Amino acid sequence: MDTRRATRLLSGVRAATLEGRRPPGAPRPVIEESWDRVRRWGVDPERGRHTGFLPLEEVERRRQSSPLRTVLPVLREGLVPISDAARHIMVVTDAEGWVLWRDGNAAVRRQADGIGFDRGAGWAEETMGTNAVGTALVTRSPVRVHSAEHFVRSHHAWTCAAAPLHDPRDGRLLGAVDVSGPAAGAHPAMLALVTAVARLAEGELRERHRAAVERLRAVAAPVLCRVGGRAVAVDRAGWTAAVQGLPPMSRVALPASLGPGRAWLPALGTCAVEPLPDGWLLRPEGPSADADPAAAPGRVVLDLRSARTATVTVSGGVGDWSQHLSPRHAEILYLLARHPSGRTAGQLAADLFGDPSRTVTVRAEMSRVRRTLAGVLAHRPYRFAEGVEVDLLLPADPGDLLPHSTAPAVRRARRG
Repeated sequence: MDTRRATRLLSGVRAATLEGRRPPGAPRPVIEESWDRVRRWGVDPERGRHTGFLPLEEVERRRQSSPLRTVLPVLREGLVPISDAARHIMVVTDAEGWVLWRDGNAAVRRQADGIGFDRGAGWAEETMGTNAVGTALVTRSPVRVHSAEHFVRSHHAWTCAAAPLHDPRDGRLLGAVDVSGPAAGAHPAMLALVTAVARLAEGELRERHRAAVERLRAVAAPVLCRVGGRAVAVDRAGWTAAVQGLPPMSRVALPASLGPGRAWLPALGTCAVEPLPDGWLLRPEGPSADADPAAAPGRVVLDLRSARTATVTVSGGVGDWSQHLSPRHAEILYLLARHPSGRTAGQLAADLFGDPSRTVTVRAEMSRVRRTLAGVLAHRPYRFAEGVEVDLLLPADPGDLLPHSTAPAVRRARRG
């Protein structure tokens, strides 16, 4: 099908969908789900919800605090020359969809100004409807949005391909990289290129992290020798640089906010926390939560109300502890909260993958999440431990539940 005919078909599909008529063809599932979301959020299909631009000083502050700043050369070298030659532009956003950097063809940059696609603009789905940046941030997957697949009419002259960028230290969503241009110049390989360059950038972040852990190890080794007793040196994301008097561990789950003083950590119990260059020295003061009944968690709050982040808060006899969840761990904890009596590995495999035979994958994931939430989860079957009160906070509309998830059980829950 040629580009013009495809564009006319997409326009007809969008118009019929918005008017409640039977469309001449079904939109792609990723587009249909996005249209459903932004309609529920009340985005205007004619004008969107442009909220203005961030002040320049706020754009600069976000740039300086973003890990993506360090991999801009990788993104630019991989995408800008091709974007320029193909009459496209490259855009890099943060996790909230705010445009931090823009480069590429000068003429197309001027056209992008006309729809507010410039530095400091917000391109989250709830602001600008279905678009490659916003939809990639919600689904956590690469996505291409062509012409009238955009929810807002003024974007129909554009084609966009975007891929999310994650921090390899903790899986945290950092933002997205996007290549956009006139719809008439769409190339089917652009999404594959953007995805490949995004993976290269994440690989660069991973190498930088390894080097940082090695530097921390060199600093921490003499410190551990001097303090004696049980201690572990970790980076800001909890990855271990050096251990003394404790079993080997690759990572210690840290709360979302951690500072010097005393803190309760699920894997270590109550610890003295001391700063190290780009990391922490953790010195356990007593038994872990698993070994100390007084430290056992009594309440878990699983907050899934946000489209882009999920958090878990654990409360026990020695305080509270919160952490952002990876998409997979959010799915698992949601399923266990929905099934208080527990799920076998085969049942979870069917819930997550539609394939009850994928038990090896499930057991590996459960091992990781149980290390993160020591004392919270039990097994045989997998469930929340006896005596743990679970509060599950869900979006007001079931359709907004874990929108990134493709797990069959979550999809069924979204349909109500």
